[in-house]
Amino acid sequence: MSKKRLSKATFFSSLCSDLEDIARNAGRAIMEIYENPSEVRHKSDGSPVTRADTNAENVILSALQKLAPDILVISEENSASHFLDAPQSFFLVDPLDGTRDFLKQDSRGHFTVNIALIENRQPVVGVVFAPALDRLFSGIVEKDAIESRNGHIFAINASDPPEAELTAVVSASHQDAETSRWLKRCGITKKVSMGSSLKLCLVASGEADVYPRFSPTMEWDIAAGHAVLLAAGGVIMNLDGTKLKYRKPNYRNGAFIAWGSGKQPL
Repeated sequence: MSKKRLSKATFFSSLCSDLEDIARNAGRAIMEIYENPSEVRHKSDGSPVTRADTNAENVILSALQKLAPDILVISEENSASHFLDAPQSFFLVDPLDGTRDFLKQDSRGHFTVNIALIENRQPVVGVVFAPALDRLFSGIVEKDAIESRNGHIFAINASDPPEAELTAVVSASHQDAETSRWLKRCGITKKVSMGSSLKLCLVASGEADVYPRFSPTMEWDIAAGHAVLLAAGGVIMNLDGTKLKYRKPNYRNGAFIAWGSGKQPL
């Protein structure tokens, strides 16, 4: 391994550890609000925003400014950043993914903190933290993916598709007719309903085999989970069979399928 490559690998490992700490701190800020519900406002697209979103974003942006002041941050709640032309290397942040699930307070805890580093239009480091579940996923692409849960840390790996029935993870809030048609066409009847970027993490950890998504998402919704999935051996494909890339116009994704392995059976 060259000195330059070793230097980058060392940087990614150190960065991932720092991002885990930042995500946990943001998670604590979220849980303070989760236990004491407050006012909700709605953005122009109808999506809800709470004080938990803004408090978590403040924690993350402040920490990233100290950690890596030269790396641009594109964040969901910083609308001004959505109009920036990102360079080849930048952070994508969703401080509270799954706000609708956060507001339900149904004890399922399907909301997450997402922080990812993008390089050359692909995620290379990502951290997803579900504070209500104390599940933290992190991935360094071409190295490894891990989960930390209840004080235990273990490696995760996406599963090869089974010869028998596939398990699909689907959105708890955004399952649409097109998703249902795709599942029927593929003969998939076993489903797990999940909110936020946890869907990608379930595929990364082998708890599900595939995640089809036809309704709209933004790049900050999926970048961190995408990094975890890639690090675990999975892949996200556009419907035309090409790999999903970042720095798209308006940071908007089209339909995609996330697989737990490059060996897609369908």
